[in-house]
Amino acid sequence: MVRGKKAQRVKETLPRRTTGRTMRDSDYAALAQFRFQIRSFLAFSEAAAAQQGLTPRQHQALLGIKGFVPAGPATVGDVARFLLIRHHSAVELIDRLAKLRLVSRVADPEDARRVHLKLTKTGEQKLRALSQKNLEELRRAASPALSRLLKSFRNPSSSNS
Repeated sequence: MVRGKKAQRVKETLPRRTTGRTMRDSDYAALAQFRFQIRSFLAFSEAAAAQQGLTPRQHQALLGIKGFVPAGPATVGDVARFLLIRHHSAVELIDRLAKLRLVSRVADPEDARRVHLKLTKTGEQKLRALSQKNLEELRRAASPALSRLLKSFRNPSSSNS
C-alpha cells in the first residue's frame, strides 16, 4: 500500500515510544492529582487577579513583561511567546494594558521598528501584590502537595512493573 506525503508527515511528527514501560494505576492517580493541583493554583491566581481588576491574561502579561526576558526589556513578541498567543493578539492585549496605564511602550533606540515594554508604577504595584499572593499560596498549599506528587512519579528508566 502506498502512503501519501501527508500520512508520512503525520507519522514523522508523532512522538516515538522510548520504553516498553506500562502505566500503573498509581501513575494515573499521580498525574490526575498533579493536574488538579495545577488547576487549583490557577483558579486561586485567577481570583486574585480579578480582585486587582485584571483578567488572568492581563496578569500573565504583566508577569511575562517583568520576568520572562532574562536580559533587557520585553517586546510584544516576547509577550506572545510567553503567553503562547499570536503576535496580533499580544498587540491587542498590550493596547488594553496601556489604556489601563499598567504598561508603557518605549521605542528601541537602536531599532525604531522595535518597541520595548515597561511596567508603569501602577503596573509594578499590581504585579507585586499578585505575585506575593501567588507565592504565599504556592508555599501554603501547592508547593508541599506538588513536591509529594513529583516524588511519586517513577523514573521511566526504572523497572517496568
